[in-house]
Amino acid sequence: MKLGLALGYWGAGPPPDLAERIRAAEDLGFDSVWAAEAYGSDALTPLAWHGAATSRLRLGTSIAQLSARTPAATAMAAMTMDHLSGGRFVLGLGASGPQVVEGWYGQPYPRPLARTREYVQIVRRIIRRETSEYAGEHYRLPAAGGTGLGKPLRSTLHPRRADLPIHLAAEGPRNVALAAEIADGWLAMFYSPWADEHYRAALAEGFARPGARRSAADFEVVCRVNVELDDDPEVAADRVRPMLALYIGGMGARGANFHRDVFVRMGFEAECARIQEHYLAGRRDEAAASVTLPMVERVALVGPPDKIAGELAAWRESLVTTMLVSGDAPTLAAIAGLLG
Repeated sequence: MKLGLALGYWGAGPPPDLAERIRAAEDLGFDSVWAAEAYGSDALTPLAWHGAATSRLRLGTSIAQLSARTPAATAMAAMTMDHLSGGRFVLGLGASGPQVVEGWYGQPYPRPLARTREYVQIVRRIIRRETSEYAGEHYRLPAAGGTGLGKPLRSTLHPRRADLPIHLAAEGPRNVALAAEIADGWLAMFYSPWADEHYRAALAEGFARPGARRSAADFEVVCRVNVELDDDPEVAADRVRPMLALYIGGMGARGANFHRDVFVRMGFEAECARIQEHYLAGRRDEAAASVTLPMVERVALVGPPDKIAGELAAWRESLVTTMLVSGDAPTLAAIAGLLG
């Protein structure tokens, strides 16, 4: 299992030690670094800026949101990044959720799986330098209507790699199966090695579909895992609880929260109801306090080194091929020593 550095997305501004973290990751032998976007900082610019100071780390987006760019713009950015990095770029894509897609980008969210399939098909066509002509349900090139002067085009840029890897973010079983069918990897979130039977079944379904790109043997599973070291597991879990409360309670509406659904499938339906009730009522501290230690331990590594070391066997035997961690340079060194 490889280690990757998760940069996430910025808060009010860029973390002051971002460059130091990335240097530490490369020096420690990490495999990759990944940047994200929500509705603030974007995923590509930090990788281009800081990636220029690296020579070995793979540079991935986890994720670039589909609605943020047209398929052509994403293909252009991916090819450009791949050239600038010497073939180290990984394009991680995700549909995001209706709050961001419709509220921030002003685009409709329904049928995200069908949109994802068409989007990836267009991106791959452009990277292979085929014409941009495409007639789908959600995307049409050239555009219908308008002046009528649009014509299919071929990229002037030749790709460094015509098979540039594309990973898909997915939480629900149908989306995970789609990733196994059309992508080179799966960007997992809130994955638990102790409750992954439905993920294994979904991946197997995707690999078995006609025309699937990969098999289980050459498919990458990249997963963000919070690693918090402390002699007291409860204290370590306190550093994870606010984030889980945000995603379970505040990301999405009461009846449409994909992150909450993940924990419900793990058996925490009652806990999720309490967390969501508190969060949507503005009681964020109570929401975080309602995240139990077992919930944290299902998706994170928290506590003293010997406890974490004992739990690592399950992760090494899991579907995860690259574990994404975060922290300052000393924390990354401690994690590398423990997980390496």
